[in-house]
Amino acid sequence: MDFGFSQEQEMLRATARKFLENECASTFVRARMEEPAGVTDEFWAKLAEQGWLGLVYPEEYGGSGLGFVDLTVLMEEMGRAVMPGPFVSTVLLGGLTILEAGSPAQKKEWLAKIAAGRAKATLAWTEPNARWDAAGVTLGARADKGGFVLSGTKLFVPDAHLADVLVVAARTGEGKSPEEGVSLFLVPKGARGLEVTLLPTMDQTRKLCEVGFKDTAVPAGALLGEKGGGWAPLRRVIERATVALCAEMCGGAQKVLEMTTEYAKIRVAFGKPIGTYQGVKHKAADMLVDVENAKSLTYYAAWAMDENVPEAALAASMAKAYVSDAYRKVSGTGIQLHGGIGFTWEHDLHLYFKRAKSSEFTFGDATYHRERVAQLINL
Repeated sequence: MDFGFSQEQEMLRATARKFLENECASTFVRARMEEPAGVTDEFWAKLAEQGWLGLVYPEEYGGSGLGFVDLTVLMEEMGRAVMPGPFVSTVLLGGLTILEAGSPAQKKEWLAKIAAGRAKATLAWTEPNARWDAAGVTLGARADKGGFVLSGTKLFVPDAHLADVLVVAARTGEGKSPEEGVSLFLVPKGARGLEVTLLPTMDQTRKLCEVGFKDTAVPAGALLGEKGGGWAPLRRVIERATVALCAEMCGGAQKVLEMTTEYAKIRVAFGKPIGTYQGVKHKAADMLVDVENAKSLTYYAAWAMDENVPEAALAASMAKAYVSDAYRKVSGTGIQLHGGIGFTWEHDLHLYFKRAKSSEFTFGDATYHRERVAQLINL
């Protein structure tokens, strides 16, 4: 495994950083936090122009055909900027699920629109039972008149209020294991019986919704993949999205480290910069160790996804278990070392702390992934 990035990947990083510094300053982020949409049409169109909305989609569907490590580079830069908007929900959840499980016609219809910025998507997966595994999928889908009728509630669905299409995980039957009987459906916005409610969140850069299905009818053609065989592709998508989220968290943690060390060099207390005191030095060193360890685990997981190696699922959970704790600790220490100014809403550090807390529980917290690591190594 080559632990270095290619020249093309470093160019992608440089381009992304420059773009986001110009187009996604903290003033832009704060403005989007106050709006229900969380993104502007102009900004979304610019992401499409950069080719980022279709970065990992095949060229035949309007994408760039790049790999997952390339996406990791991009996600790191998005994390540095605390970029708001439905990128994760559209590109990594809704879009990747369509790519993974959809028919050629479904892929051609939706992936081209997503890559061009003409459509947004999301994945309705989690429910009020607060489970991340297959047993948590209880929303019912019964066969009716050649199609299906969906009934139930999905909770914490990202950006459902913006989505043109929702990929919905529903249960069409029971089997010997919870994984059997889970099916995936494409439900367009405006479908009869579909109710979307925007939820209040601690991290206003992430918009979450409750989605209700009251006898929502969809045609047979709305089924993604095989009936009852939806969990396997869904699990692969979640693993990939988890690694991408880890990359975003690493970018945010790196930015907090940089902000804190720069502050420690200029903040004077008792006649000298606070960075000269041993207690501050040790905390900054701990932050660096956490950031570098998080990056190493994330880069390895991204490589494992690209190469589709047998331990890819294990690598994803190892990364999320570590990075969930690391980003929270780094952002908390950053606030502590900034002192009183770090606790004010006017300082950008609270944007990163909020993102760290919301990302900690997205796709499963550290406890969940440690348990999954144990299961994957047969403990």
